[in-house]
Formats: sequence, C-alpha cells, structure tokens
Amino acid sequence: MLSTFARTTAHDERRRLSDRHLTAQICGGRTTTSLQHFLDSLDFDANEAADVGNAFTALIDRSFGHLALPAHGDTLARWHALAAVAACDLSLVKLFEGHTDALAILDELDGPSAPAQSRWGVWAAEPPGAKVVASTTGGTRLRLHGTKAWCSGAGIVTHALITAWRDGGPVLAAVDMHQPRSISLDTSRWQAVGMRAVVSGDVHFDGASAVQVGTSGDYTRRPGFWQGGAGIAACWFGAAAGLAHHVRKAVATHADPYRLAHLGDIDVALSGAAALLRETAACVDAHPAADIKRKALRARLVVEAAANVVMMCAGRALGAGPLCTDAGFARAMADLPVFLRQSHAEHDLAALGETLAGPSCAEQHIWTLGTSDIPDGTV
Repeated sequence: MLSTFARTTAHDERRRLSDRHLTAQICGGRTTTSLQHFLDSLDFDANEAADVGNAFTALIDRSFGHLALPAHGDTLARWHALAAVAACDLSLVKLFEGHTDALAILDELDGPSAPAQSRWGVWAAEPPGAKVVASTTGGTRLRLHGTKAWCSGAGIVTHALITAWRDGGPVLAAVDMHQPRSISLDTSRWQAVGMRAVVSGDVHFDGASAVQVGTSGDYTRRPGFWQGGAGIAACWFGAAAGLAHHVRKAVATHADPYRLAHLGDIDVALSGAAALLRETAACVDAHPAADIKRKALRARLVVEAAANVVMMCAGRALGAGPLCTDAGFARAMADLPVFLRQSHAEHDLAALGETLAGPSCAEQHIWTLGTSDIPDGTV
C-alpha cells in the first residue's frame, strides 16, 4: 500500500511544481468565476451522504481542489473559493476544505505527492478514549494501531492525514484508506441533524500502513497551522453570507422597518467580518513564516460572532416560514451552528486574551488605525 507514498524524488518534485502551476492557473479570477458556475450547476441531494460525496468527487475531478496555497501571495482567493463552496452547502465544504488543507500541509511539510484525483481528509481530533499509536517499520514508514474519532467523510476520501503518537510524541501520518484488512469504519455514533451528510465516524486501524509527514510536532508548529485555522473562518463566512442573501431577497420583496433593521444588523456584522478576513489574508501573504495565532483567533471569533448575528436576524426577520418550506435555507440554519463548533468558544477567547496579555504583544501595534505590523514575528 505504500507505493503511492514513495519518498520525495526528482519526479515528485517535478510533479509538485506542475501542481503549483496548475494552482496558479486555477486561482485566477476567471476560474473563481468558473467555480461559482460549476457550483450553481450542481444538482445533488444535500441531505444524502452519497450525493454530497459525489459532488465532492466532481469538484476534485475537475481540479477545483487545487486552490492557491496559503501564504503564497493569493490567500484571499483561496478563502474566496472556500466561502463559495460553503455558501453552496456546508457538508460539501467540510469535505472540500479538508482536502485543500491536506494538500497545503503536504506541500508545507514536504510530504509525499498526492496521487492524481485522490480525495483527502485531515483528522486531528484527540478526544479521550480515542488514540492512534504509530510504530516505525523503517525510515518514514509506519504501522498504525488504534481508533481515530471524528473522521469526517471517512467513507468518501481515498487518503487521509491523521495525527498519531510515536514514542510518546505527536506525529502526522499519511494513510491510504484502501486497506480493507487493516482499516474499518464505524458510523453508529453519528446521530447529527445539522451536518448530517458529512458523516463523521470512528476509524479503526489494525496495523495499517502509513508514511510519516514531517517530524514530531510539526503539524501544530508549522506556520500553516494557524493559516489553515483562519481559513475555516472563510467557510463560516460563506455560509453566513448565503443566509444573508436569503434575507436580502425577502426584504427586497416585502420590507418593513423591523426587517430592514435586521438586514442592517446583518450588513454591519458581515462587513466587519469580511474586512478582518481580508486584512488577515494580506498579513498571511506579507509574513508567510510568522506565527499568526492572534490574528487567526481574532478572525475566527469575529466571524463566529457575525454568523450568530446573521442566524438570529434571519430567523427573526423571516419567521418560521422558510425554516419549514425552503430546504436549502432550513438545512443551512441547521448545519451552521454545528460547523461553528469547530470554534472552542470561551476557550478561544481566553487563548486570544492570553496572546494580548503576554510579553510578546507590542501594545503600540494593537487597537490602532495604523497599518497592521508584526514587529516580533507574532500577530
């Protein structure tokens, strides 16, 4: 099973450069438009995991998964694409974002090249009672034993990057999921209403072959960890903007002072969130090696707050009608609260506060109208 994960060779490097060229082509304005046209043309049952999986496969097969890499000068285009897919369907973007994140990680950590038309997930949850242990079989080759929880799209992806433990330290492993004798999936605990079609199950590894990517601790230590974390906020933003458009259309048809006030509230929330996402993307591109934990946490929390405003205002402005008669609107209103729980709420607020109270925070560079800067390498 390890033939698809040969160590990087000159052939792999040529292919990686070819992939970057393809990425550059795909992330131009023309292809952003073509992605939207493709999303508009998709016809699938968003309540069914198989249909969502087919839509995800179609996106990958048409190379829409080759987004601009974070911190390579076009991060905002990457986030724009994520937002567009999120506005289409949140279960779909959960799979799509995981795939694009995996490709970015493989590039950043000089991992093996992804096989053509492969579909990837990233499974890094470490809840109590679910742990994968890795043992070496020579070089970067590993054997995996244990259970990985919260594996979104495990029945759909062909490959995954998973966190595991080797000699007591955390490592990242690339695994080919086509190992039926040593990999099994249990979805019996997945009882979700929101995000139902993404089907996050438990994956059991019993001696599965894998390849280590990077060194111990690289997954969370690399600059791309928080760059990718900020990218999740673009997904939340896209979903919230999709709900906002429902409200705007309804208010344009039938306006009253209260509906107009709710629409104004939505605009204030989304406009502020969009401005901060644009600023954060620019910072990522200007300082690709910087630790952007503070900016990423801030962006995630601002977008989360904006999304909550949008959901509250949408429900109050439109009433129960579309929640009962508009399948797309009702599904988005059920999906988004679940997806938002990728935020850790008050824990993230406390983490943000810690970055502000710590010695690495230069007071003169926060809460001003001046140009954002990174005087100490941390934002």
